[in-house]
Amino acid sequence: VCVDLGDWEATERALGSVGPVDLLVNNAAVALLQPFLEVTKEAFDRSFEVNLRAVIQVSQIVARGLIARGVPGAIVNVSSQCSQRAVTNHSVYCSTKGALDMLTKVMALELGPHKIRVNAVNPTVVMTSMGQATWSDPHKAKTMLNRIPLGKFAGPTDVHNRGAEKTVVYAEISRK
Repeated sequence: VCVDLGDWEATERALGSVGPVDLLVNNAAVALLQPFLEVTKEAFDRSFEVNLRAVIQVSQIVARGLIARGVPGAIVNVSSQCSQRAVTNHSVYCSTKGALDMLTKVMALELGPHKIRVNAVNPTVVMTSMGQATWSDPHKAKTMLNRIPLGKFAGPTDVHNRGAEKTVVYAEISRK
């Protein structure tokens, strides 16, 4: 299913027929980087639409399905070390990931009684297309790489395993 997760109605339509889902990995994100004093309403709105609101919406759809079927499940939210550390020009991105960490805690609290496990992973920079676009400048990358014990950024296979035997939904944002 390909859908712009920033579009609530389109997401609702697109995911209405998906399932049953046993495991959800919320991995969609945008990083619209701007210095704090130049943050625009558009960048703020788009970032929170995709990085936080879409997690709420997609997780609600999956959790409701699990509860209706009476089966346990798991939701994994892919956050970021940027939820814990300030990074120059990342004020909105860091804010969305900090909010995602707290959302994960609330989801775990409320969905746990339904046997739905909710966790977050907070990887370092992962060299997806978004990571490459943001961190390919060696000068910018040097500061971050100096704080990583392995001295390198993670690759996509370092943070996920697509070999799960149950139905898995990877929530990704489509590019227009």
